This record gives sequence, C-alpha cells and structure tokens, in this order.
Amino acid sequence: MKTYHAISPNETKSFDTPQLRSHFLHESVFKTNEITMIYTFYDRMMVGGVQPVDTSISLPNYPNLKAGYFLERREMGIINIGGPGTVMVDGIDYKLNRLDCLYIGKGSQKVSFESDDKTNPSKFYINSCPAHHSYPVQICTSAQASPMTVGSLETSNHRDIYKYIHLDGIKSCQLVMGITMLKTGSVWNTMPSHIHDRRMEIYLYFDLKSDQRVIHLMGEPHETRHLIVSNEQAIIIPSWSVHSGGGTSHYSFVWAMCGENLDYTDMDKLSMDDLK
Repeated sequence: MKTYHAISPNETKSFDTPQLRSHFLHESVFKTNEITMIYTFYDRMMVGGVQPVDTSISLPNYPNLKAGYFLERREMGIINIGGPGTVMVDGIDYKLNRLDCLYIGKGSQKVSFESDDKTNPSKFYINSCPAHHSYPVQICTSAQASPMTVGSLETSNHRDIYKYIHLDGIKSCQLVMGITMLKTGSVWNTMPSHIHDRRMEIYLYFDLKSDQRVIHLMGEPHETRHLIVSNEQAIIIPSWSVHSGGGTSHYSFVWAMCGENLDYTDMDKLSMDDLK
C-alpha cells in the first residue's frame, strides 16, 4: 500500500507535472488478480481497486493500519464498474452488477471479491475512511439510485448523477459516494467549479476510450493546475482544490468524499471569473 502525504497549496505551486502526478494521481487502480490501495492523509481516505479474474481475492490487513483487521475502525464503499461479481462479507454473498454499490460498515472482519466470468471480470472500485459507528452492510443498485439529470448540451455538461451513499441513501459515518455519467456530446463536469473546505474528494474517471483523455483542473481557484488523465485513473483532491474536468469525449466518473459532514450540496461555489 502506498501512502500519499497531505500537500499544501503553497507547495503545489512549485510542482512540475511528474510531481503533481506522483502526489495526486492513482495511475493504476485495476490490476489483474490484485488489490491496489493508496492511503492518503486527506481525511485519511483510502482509494483502491480489485480486479479478480480467475481467483477469489481477500481484503488484506495492512500493517500500517495498526488494526486487528482492515475495517476494525473504518467503513468502505465499493462500486463495480466491470462485469458482474460477488463481494463476500463475513460469510454473506452480495451480488454486484455493473454500477451497483455496496457499503460495508465498521466491524466487518472478512471481505473477499470474485468475478462471475473471467472473460468479463469485475472491477471493484474502493473508497474507505475512518468510522466511529457501525452501520449495516447495504447494497444499492444503479436502478435504485434514481439518477438526477442536470446541465445541458448547450453548455456541454448534460449529465446524470447517481447518489448511493449519502444522507438520503445508504447510511454511513462520513463516506459519501456516487457516479456522474456524461451524455454523448457533453464533456464538462462540475463547471462552474467549487471547493469545499469541510471535505476532501476523489474522482475515478472511467468509460473513457483508450485514445481519449480528460483534462482535469486542480489547484486553488486563482491559480489552477491540470493533469491529463486516462481511463480508470483516480484523482485525489484536497479540500482547498477545485475539481473540474473536460474530456475529449464523454465519460463517467465515481466521486467519493469524506470529512465533516454528509451533505452532498455542501460546497463553496465559484464563478467563472474566480478561475485563473
């Protein structure tokens, strides 16, 4: 497991492109028959992925957690962006089709992952953060998430927002999680942009063709930076940073937040004049 330490905006101003990528980008979320995991010091959020092809993969207990098991003091959200599969939690099977979400609460001890079909393997995307209370394991399908359509084709941001783990959905301590899917012809997400001092955020970009890219904007509003992001790469976003992107084609992304509250609408909105 890699560790990404928290970086201040003053440090970030001096970073070149390789430094930005090494501190804020998870370049290889999914690897065959492996679990990848990054521990960040932004609200101690963890981000990773599991791609089981022809074997069952168990969630390890990383030594630097200093815990009896991974979820002893943490909660976890999982969204499957691949083929159908199964997540086993303390002996109970939870079937996840593409775009389904599973929440696993604090205190769950044994977690493992399997794909139903090795020719169409599951891709279980993981976010985990500290938890102070144990909420029950719960699944939410993409149909149950009741997407909300926002934006317009005229502003190139016509998109559907699926909210899974949030105040009116799956209950959690501090994890908020969902998906945004841009419609054909739209490329901009979260524009005009915003920040939220009370929460950090992570984006996983997916459904992006191999020859296409997302230009992700980060940094302070008055001094933005950018990263060129490929399919199935994740951006780690500090609370002081904007988080907007424009793609060379339409795409989807998983968003996950943790911090002081569970209010999806808690954001400090910016005008286009604020961006430099």
